[in-house]
Parts: sequence; structure tokens; C-alpha cells
Amino acid sequence: MHLFRKFRDDERGIAMLLVAIMLPVIVGFALLVIDMSRVNTLHNDLQKAADSFALAAAAELDGTTGAWTRAERAMATLVQNQSYFSTAGVTTLTAGQPGGTLNCNSAGSISWCFLKALPANDSDLVTSTQHAANEGETRFIQVTVTPTAFSAIFPASFLSGDTADNGFTVGARAVAGFTSGVCDFTPVFICNPYENDANGVTLEQAAASTALRRRLIELRKVGNGAAAGPGNFGFLQPPDGVGNGAQALAQTIATSRPIGCYSADGVDTKTGQNAGPVQDAFNVRFGIKANGSHFNSAEYGPAANVRKGAKKTNGNANQCPSMNQLSFTEPGMKGLPRDAATPYMGGRMGDGNWDLNGYWTTNFGAAAQPSSWSASKPTRYEVYRYEIAQGLVGTASVGGEVGTPPNSCQPPVTSVDRRLIYGAILNCNALEQDPDNDLSGHSEDLPVEAFASFFITEPVQSASEDASVMVELVDITGRGGQGTLDNFLRDEAQLYR
Repeated sequence: MHLFRKFRDDERGIAMLLVAIMLPVIVGFALLVIDMSRVNTLHNDLQKAADSFALAAAAELDGTTGAWTRAERAMATLVQNQSYFSTAGVTTLTAGQPGGTLNCNSAGSISWCFLKALPANDSDLVTSTQHAANEGETRFIQVTVTPTAFSAIFPASFLSGDTADNGFTVGARAVAGFTSGVCDFTPVFICNPYENDANGVTLEQAAASTALRRRLIELRKVGNGAAAGPGNFGFLQPPDGVGNGAQALAQTIATSRPIGCYSADGVDTKTGQNAGPVQDAFNVRFGIKANGSHFNSAEYGPAANVRKGAKKTNGNANQCPSMNQLSFTEPGMKGLPRDAATPYMGGRMGDGNWDLNGYWTTNFGAAAQPSSWSASKPTRYEVYRYEIAQGLVGTASVGGEVGTPPNSCQPPVTSVDRRLIYGAILNCNALEQDPDNDLSGHSEDLPVEAFASFFITEPVQSASEDASVMVELVDITGRGGQGTLDNFLRDEAQLYR
């Protein structure tokens, strides 16, 4: 009994015993930590690859023809990633170029699908209902890296009961999209003149065709009972710091240095739609003095060419003329004419047939026109730019008018083309089907069909809040565009998932 108690109370060697018992646990935990580190590194490598492939492809998804082909080429040629710790060791992840004809495809180490939309919740999986049917509606791409086998050091089969396999697979997925926006843009929206066009003409087709671009469009301001239909225009929420008053908004329309940035994903309309006198906001570009002193600085200077078919008939000769000091009916003067007929958009869009020869003869006499104009009538904007390029602005018309702004006005602005106005094109009919949208008041996150530039062909001759603005479409962003708006564009590819 004494020997037993002595053995029981003897604590020598207890540490060895505890180590022997805990050693498998310690080793197992160490192996598990190593495996966790290895699989985390592998997953990070695969996720970075998925992100890189998706971003490279998304940067090409601008809605134009060939976007899918360019996206596949970008993934195949611009991106190369390596992954570590798979059963294959160090693996180079690659893509390929299957041809850009299918909305879902695979090549190399990845597969992808082009998407037109994303599920409402991030936790929801992308389904075929979000797949894009064509390049024009593609906004996103989902890239999936082919799952890679991973062999664990820790005996995972012991925990799972599957003695045949001591590993698993690791994959990654990313969704990226193309976001387009503009900066230094005026806070104006214009309802798409070609939304649901009776003849099937689209905005893209109009922008790409000289015959369609030279159709004169009468824009009317939304508000005061006017519906937000095709050909009407309104105002966007101005950038922070501009002010909320009508005069402050009018000045953002008139300035040659706008500071607003707007995203194609969504714009906000301005509450009330009141921007003060429409006449002043546009007519300062023609060398016509605005009422009051709100536009008396260099940023509100006129265009380099202000020929408008008008003569100053009263007022001090040393003053910059106001609208009521001008006569537009004097003989021997002719501004850019309107179209011969207005068969479209309820009588507010012309047929593009305008009197080029009458305008040219009145203002430039026997000066030769470019031979190309004989084969295809130019737009008014092309004629306006030709006058500037060929030094014809100072040429006097039969009645004595020149296109040079009066010296008594602000100096002309030459850093930008003051006869152009810029705006976000909205599909107003479709947007107003949603009862939550009020384009004559304040609505938020309205999707933009395109951003566009328009040429103002004549001064606004009415001081009414609902005065019409006569314009030609010049260019748009995206498909059908001529590239003249590239300096305004801010295109970004970003990850969404």
C-alpha cells in the first residue's frame, strides 16, 4: 500500500506525459493552420485573377459593335496571373478569344457571361434572365475561374469520413461593369427626340447620319404644364456650390466653364424646373446682352461666330445689343434657315432640307462652296465651322451683317464652342411610366440613354419661360457617336461583386 501511494503522489515526468498526449493535437493544429494559409493564398490568387479578367473585359463594354470581341481580347492579351498551392503547383491562369459571338463562353482557365443587369440583392445568384442578348445592352461581365484542386496536409479525410480523397477544389468569381459619365457638362436633360420614332429611327442612327443630323429640332422646356415628351428639355440638379436659385441655375446654362459631373447610371432632375429667362441663358452665346448684370464676365462671352441674320436698329452704337434692339427682318441678311418642312415629332422636327444656297449667297456672295456640299448637303453646324476655319466670319452679308461679335460685348470665347449646348438624353416617355418619376419636378437616379451635344442655330426670340430652342443634333456618346465628346467622358470599369 505504501508503494502504491508513493507512486500515486510521484509527479516526476508529468510534463512528458502531457506532451505525449497533446503532441498529436499540436501537430494537427499546426498542419491545419498551414493548410488554411495555403488555401487562403490560393483563393486570393484566384480571386485576384477573376477580378483582373473581369475589369479588363468591362473596360471594353461600351455598348458599341465588337464590344464582346474586344472584351475577350483584353482578357486574353492584357491579363496573366499565377496561382500557388494547388495540386498542380504554380499555375498560370489564362483566357482565350473564342470569337465574341456568344453571351456565355469559356477559354483557358476561365468562363464568363456578359450581363445586362444584376440581381437586386448581392446574395442572389446571377441567372440567365440577367444575360445580355447583344452588345448594345451589355453592362457587366461575370468571370468564373475554373475550380482548382487543393490537396490538404491535414488529414481532412479523417474528419469527412471519405478516405478516398484528402482534398477539395477552390474557385473564385467576379462581376465587373462599365460606368460612363461626363464632367464639365451643363445641367440640362433633353428628352430623346427619337424615342419610339414612328419611322423606327434610333438616336444612334440619327447621330451617325448627316441626313438625319441636319434635321432641325425644336426643343421646348419641360414645366408649366408641358409634358416631358420627345424634344422637350429640362434641368438637372446642379453641382454643389452653385446655388439653388433660378438665376444661379441659369448662369450654369450660360457659362463657358460648367463644372458639373453626371453619370450615365443615373441623374437627378431639378425641382421646379425654373431657370430664369431661357432667352438670356442661351442668347449670350450670340453676342446678345442679357437683362441685368448677371452675365457680365468673360465666362459668358459670345461664340467666335455669331451670324444670326439680325441688324441693330436702335440703342447706343457702343453698347452690346439687347434682343429688343435687334431686327431679324432686315433685307440682305439671313441666318441659318429652318427646314422647308417639319413632318416629324408632331411638327417640331424638320426634314433636313434647308436653304443652303440662299444662306450662302446672301452672306458670302460668289465665294466657292466645298465641292462635297454639291453631292451631299452639309449640316448647319458643318457650315458654321467651315466659316470659322476659312476666315469667313468677318465677311459682310448683302445687308452688312458680319459674324464677328460686337466689340462692346464680352470678348468671344474660343476655348470651347459656345454655339453648342450639352445635355443628358433621357427616354422620357418610358421613364414617366413609373409614377415615382416626375421629370417636371425632382426625380432621382434616372438612367441616361446617352450624353449629347446640340448646335443652336438661332437666338431664342421669345422671353417666355416656354420659349423654343432650335437645334441640330451634333454628336452623342456611345454607339453612333463621332468621338467629339471624348474630352468630356469619364469611363470607368469597376467591380460590383
